[in-house]
Amino acid sequence: MKHYLLGLFDDEEVLLEAVDKVKSHNLRIHDVVSPFAVHGLDKKLGLRESRLHVGGFWVGAAAALTALGFMTWVFTANWPTVFGGKPYFSFPAFIPITFEFTVLNASFWMTFAFLVLCHLWPGRFRESLDPRTTSHLFGIVFKITPRMSEADIQHIREVLKQAGAVEVKERIMEKHY
Repeated sequence: MKHYLLGLFDDEEVLLEAVDKVKSHNLRIHDVVSPFAVHGLDKKLGLRESRLHVGGFWVGAAAALTALGFMTWVFTANWPTVFGGKPYFSFPAFIPITFEFTVLNASFWMTFAFLVLCHLWPGRFRESLDPRTTSHLFGIVFKITPRMSEADIQHIREVLKQAGAVEVKERIMEKHY
């Protein structure tokens, strides 16, 4: 069972200011939920840039080398056949197939990696902390640990209210968030 405190905000600008106010009180934000991407929020939270594109590059490079290597082997060593008057190794004819194989593999494996890293694989049920955060409200989430006293929780509530939260609520969830 996980215990969370959620401060709800009705405007993205108020949310951005609230993140600054919360961080000025040295409180650790567990997560921020919003119905759409908020410009500048990742920098305010101190999140690092995703390295998914680096993985996509290496998968694409491996796919390109695999496609070129396979076609070279097939057309020069395994089944050398002259067709259309082309030589056995006809690099310009390999370019479209290599490109398509590269894009296919990079997009497939990047999608797979994204789903695994974000815990969004098929069949994964993830209950929302508050359903309104998927339509019109923004939320700052704090994880409540057993070490926290009631005074600590009340302090977080007060900071959220001072920062402009329209509602502050606790939520106990059965499944991991």
